[in-house]
Order: sequence, then C-alpha cells, then structure tokens
Amino acid sequence: MSTTKKTTCGCSPDKAQSAACCGDETAVDKKHLRIEYLYLDLNTCDRCIGTDNVLDAVVDKLKPALTLAGYNVEYEKIEIKNPELAVQYRFVSSPTILVNGTDIFGEVKESDCGCCGEIAGTDIDCRVFQANGETYEVPTEEMLADAILKSLSVPSAHKDSYVFPDNLRRFFEGKKEKGQECCC
Repeated sequence: MSTTKKTTCGCSPDKAQSAACCGDETAVDKKHLRIEYLYLDLNTCDRCIGTDNVLDAVVDKLKPALTLAGYNVEYEKIEIKNPELAVQYRFVSSPTILVNGTDIFGEVKESDCGCCGEIAGTDIDCRVFQANGETYEVPTEEMLADAILKSLSVPSAHKDSYVFPDNLRRFFEGKKEKGQECCC
C-alpha cells in the first residue's frame, strides 16, 4: 500500500518543493509582513542603538498577534555601510524603519546628531520622530507599534525618484577620511 499523497491540482506531493500548493492552506493564506531596520551605526550612535532596542521590544510583542492574524513576519536589521547600500534601499536618514518597503513614519525630520558627527568628523543630522506635538530622538514603543500596525492597512507607496542626500554623502566621505570606511 502506497503512502504517497496524490494531488489533483498538479502540485508536487512534496510540500517542501511546493510551499504554495493548493492543498497547503497555510501557505496560501499567509500575508507577508517584512520589517527592515535601516541604520548607520549600532556601536556609537545613541539614536540608532535606542531605536534598535525599542524596535526589538515592539517586534517581540507584536509578532505573536500578527502571526495569529495570519501574517508571515520577517524582521531584518540592515547596516547602511556605504553609499551603494544607501541607494539600493533608497535610504534618506538614519534610523529608518520600513514595513514592506515603505517608511512607517513618512516625512523625514532631522536634527544634529553629535554621535554620527563624531563618527564622520563633521556635522551630521539624523532622524527625529514626531508624535502628539513632541519630538523624540528615539521613538517610544507606543509610537513604533502604532506606526507598524497602521502600515498594515496602507498599500506600499509608489517609489519616487531617489536623490542621494548630501547629509549621507558627508557622513560616508567623513568616515572614509577618518579611515573607517568598510571594506564591504
């Protein structure tokens, strides 16, 4: 007696080869949620480090509920080490959080960042976050959770043309001059 599962849809009976088989409802029903944390530095920059810690806590708290709601949640941290990566990710300011490729905070506001200025040896502005009329260098858990959840109901934004920001050009040039350029 054979134990091979037969399918009528043409899918492979080996689910590993055909994750989206019509007989695998979980693969078909899953919604994709990709969270990407883009940053310049997690060793020196207080804003990047602080946002990283808060985002980790928020993802840990939201992931079980999102999974229960049918989402396949991916979370990745991406250090923007060079101008090529900045262009690839259409990176405008550090730190940035993308959900399915869209910046969850939209418009970028910045202020002087002494930490990144120290890294580059020149004045550098980094992102600040605004909520309820207040400005924060590191977003709160509530701000991040709210922005992530709101992004679920917003279609991915159309990507306009990208212009490499002068602020990032100065950052990478300053790092290179100080001999801190990554070999990647």
